[in-house]
Amino acid sequence: MTKKPRLELTWIGKENRPKLEPRILLEDVDKSYHATHLVSDNDIFDNRLIFGDNLLALKALEQEFTGKIKCIFIDPPYNTGSAFEHYDDGVEHSIWLSLMRDRLEIIRNLLSEDGSLWMTIDDNEAHYLKVMCDEIFGRANFVANVVWQKKYAASNDSLWFSNDHDHILIYAKVKASWKLNRLPRTDKSNSAYKNPDNDPRGVWQSDNYTCNKSIDERPNLYYPIVNPNTGETIFPKKTAVWRYSREKHEENERQGLVYWGVEGKNSVPRFKRFLSKVSEKGGVPQTIWRWEEVGHNQDAKREQLQLNSEEPFSTPKPEKLLERILQLATNPGDLVLDSFAGSGTTGAVAHKMGRRWIMIELGEHCHTHIIPRLKKVIDGEDKGGITQAVNWKGGGGFRYYRLAPSLLEKDKWGNWIINKEYNPAMLAEALCKIEGFTYAPSDTFYWQHGYSTERDFIYVTTQNLSHEQLSKLSDEVGQERTLLILCSAFRCTADIFPNLTIKKIPQQILSRCEWGHDDYSLKIENLPKAPPKSEQSSLAKPLELPIQKSLFDINKL
Repeated sequence: MTKKPRLELTWIGKENRPKLEPRILLEDVDKSYHATHLVSDNDIFDNRLIFGDNLLALKALEQEFTGKIKCIFIDPPYNTGSAFEHYDDGVEHSIWLSLMRDRLEIIRNLLSEDGSLWMTIDDNEAHYLKVMCDEIFGRANFVANVVWQKKYAASNDSLWFSNDHDHILIYAKVKASWKLNRLPRTDKSNSAYKNPDNDPRGVWQSDNYTCNKSIDERPNLYYPIVNPNTGETIFPKKTAVWRYSREKHEENERQGLVYWGVEGKNSVPRFKRFLSKVSEKGGVPQTIWRWEEVGHNQDAKREQLQLNSEEPFSTPKPEKLLERILQLATNPGDLVLDSFAGSGTTGAVAHKMGRRWIMIELGEHCHTHIIPRLKKVIDGEDKGGITQAVNWKGGGGFRYYRLAPSLLEKDKWGNWIINKEYNPAMLAEALCKIEGFTYAPSDTFYWQHGYSTERDFIYVTTQNLSHEQLSKLSDEVGQERTLLILCSAFRCTADIFPNLTIKKIPQQILSRCEWGHDDYSLKIENLPKAPPKSEQSSLAKPLELPIQKSLFDINKL
């Protein structure tokens, strides 16, 4: 049997991938914030707000959080064309796909085996994004495309259709390991349950006793059932079979779960489904989310006005929408990530719902909108959004981090050197991350800055190490352990000590990353002007694109 070829989405420049530098994160305690007292025993303080380019920040999280994040929500730029006005649609579209691909590959690494990714997007790129995610996550791990009604009224000035919805694409890391929570039942859904026969077990609703399977598919489910009230023998329609096996049907009859109508003369039986049973499980979520259930754009804008009446964030999402996503995808204590934080809706909702969170934001509204918003949440002063619905009283906190500068910089002669902003501790932590070691400086051994296994360690120093110094190090390390030494220079043969591996910095790492590249966002003012019409055909050549490695402004939510 010939194996079918794997279909992939292709675009201009797909082969070009950035060599990302795994930066360290530096906490700014003046911007970190926590409640002045415990509000409950479940207060969470170790949340993270990261300021910096979100692709570099995702890379910075990869070592510590790979396989640990339960739910990732992203609301990326929709690629409406406004950010790419100097380029034709083909190039614009290709750049957007590359930008998303680079982020999604790291996002997949960060998800736990039972984790899931939720992405809001509009029609402009939704279907291309779906195909690309099929390639990255595996088509079998696609869960659903939820349609969110983001407007409550039609746009009468629309040229064609009133665009009233967005998509929410959902992928599981491993669908077989992923469990979707049920929704809390509402008064509206419960109102359909009645008790016309005064059953002492309470209110119930009748359900189908047949399913749309053919006799050929399930011959064991095609058998006669006798109506006990009339003696009539009943078969399913030829296009269906019974939902239950003979044995299960007999069990249903013994338990009084087969309903034949008020007078007992229905031509087909129905199943009595009691509210007391289904309420334990909750409601099954549907793939159409109406604004009455999860809010709309105007709700989100009103929430922003309550938080910042002078300069409200322009493109927020309503808190009820994020509440729905976190209800379905997480449980209290789970870790949630939003790498396009925007106004901080994800963190605010996760905080109120008792989830741990990480948010990444590059824009200055990280300081003007997100931090003030989170302070109000922590202090119990945010009265809007889902506050009353979840009975939020305040508490907890977060730590504020910024990305460290690039580890290497060029001196005035154009040579790569260690960045002068790095102190010894920062240098050791950065090189541990680059070399794949866990940074854990020892209080006992000065040469243990980190480890990869219980017997393999790393030592970082800017010294020029002599033969005598290395000999002493070799003796201290012993024959049962190994040590990687990264130093400015050394005066001996590199392989003279079998338990030591000695490398020079920065030569050891020069080819690893794109050093000094701080901004992977696409900023309009940095774009070259569109070429003359006669030259635009050259844009089809990937190697000639002037911005193949440029990324975009990632401020959306």
